[in-house]
Amino acid sequence: MSTAPALDPAHTALLVMDCQPAVLAVLPEDGDREALLGRVAEAVADVRAHGGAVAYVRVGFTETDWEAVPAVNKSFAPLARHRVMHHEDPATAVHERLAPHDGDIIVRKTRYGGMSTTDLDQRLRERGITALVVSGVSTGGVVLSTVVDAADRDYQLYVLSDAVADPDTEVHRVLLHRVFPSRAHVIDTAELRALLRAG
Repeated sequence: MSTAPALDPAHTALLVMDCQPAVLAVLPEDGDREALLGRVAEAVADVRAHGGAVAYVRVGFTETDWEAVPAVNKSFAPLARHRVMHHEDPATAVHERLAPHDGDIIVRKTRYGGMSTTDLDQRLRERGITALVVSGVSTGGVVLSTVVDAADRDYQLYVLSDAVADPDTEVHRVLLHRVFPSRAHVIDTAELRALLRAG
């Protein structure tokens, strides 16, 4: 049984981040992608069933966004130069298995972190959210950036170890076992269900 504190669903949001076909394509095998999507879908269903909030974070660019990326940005300048990840491209939509519902929070970002280029923090606080459950792709990208940022903003954090993934298995392992535990409770989807029931 998890030693993490129980979750009060009224003050909890599940973050579903970068679960978009274009991003999921970086993962090694279709089977792995499908399994991950299944676990994220289970987490979404569990949080909804207990009355928690679900917030979707997706990456996508307008022409203006691309123009604003400086050449010194090692990660995003190539995307801007090649006009990759246009926000209206179907490959940048939230995966159909995880389709948002009315009333969910949906934000579009233009950098790694879920909060740095969005109003996600403001929208969560308007709903009284104090605890975040983190899922998505990739562990070394949006998950790392968002966990560090959200920890600095004093959210109580939970990272779903079986609902995050990265194309680099070593990066994934080190983050889950060595980096995240100092900032978040690292749990799995079964533990999430138990913590929601206990809240």
